[in-house]
Amino acid sequence: MQAQLECYTSDTVLADTTFVNLKDYSKEFVYDMKYATEDNFLKAKVYDCAECLLRLKTVQALVSANEDFMKDGYKIKLFDCYRPLSIQKKMWEIVSNAEYVADPKKGSIHNRGGAVDISLVDATGKELDMGTPFDFFGIQASHNYTKLSKKVLSNRKYLKKVMVRNGFNSFDSEWWHYNLKTGLKDAVSNQKWNCE
Repeated sequence: MQAQLECYTSDTVLADTTFVNLKDYSKEFVYDMKYATEDNFLKAKVYDCAECLLRLKTVQALVSANEDFMKDGYKIKLFDCYRPLSIQKKMWEIVSNAEYVADPKKGSIHNRGGAVDISLVDATGKELDMGTPFDFFGIQASHNYTKLSKKVLSNRKYLKKVMVRNGFNSFDSEWWHYNLKTGLKDAVSNQKWNCE
């Protein structure tokens, strides 16, 4: 009986590359899933619902980062998470420009469940000033752009420092985009999420 129980238990352990819903692992995030609305640079709703699916290892690293931010009175606000390849294709049909949308032939880390687009909010829910809005495609959105207020530069530096400490890499031209270092080689996926 004990051996069967152990066998059953080991069968239910999730692989770290399994897709899971972030809200099942923590209730401490703020959501503003832009592509489930028309409030994005595409001006089109391309997601059926505002869920944040990611691979388990990405969720674990993100929860850890959020716990660090919460010690200082902040929380992660999410704009985008996993993106099925079919939606990448839809986005490419709307904006066929590799400077703004990854070519679905190559796929992006969003299609691998290893990327998040985020900002930070304070205890009142107010977003920290990062100098540009999410999905602003000018030079001012770059981590390397320094002609910004000390406060904006400090906010970006703080976001990056905590995310890097928790296993993420930043994307130079987008202050909001973070990739899990161990997720870069995961397979592109077209897994759909359940919108019920």
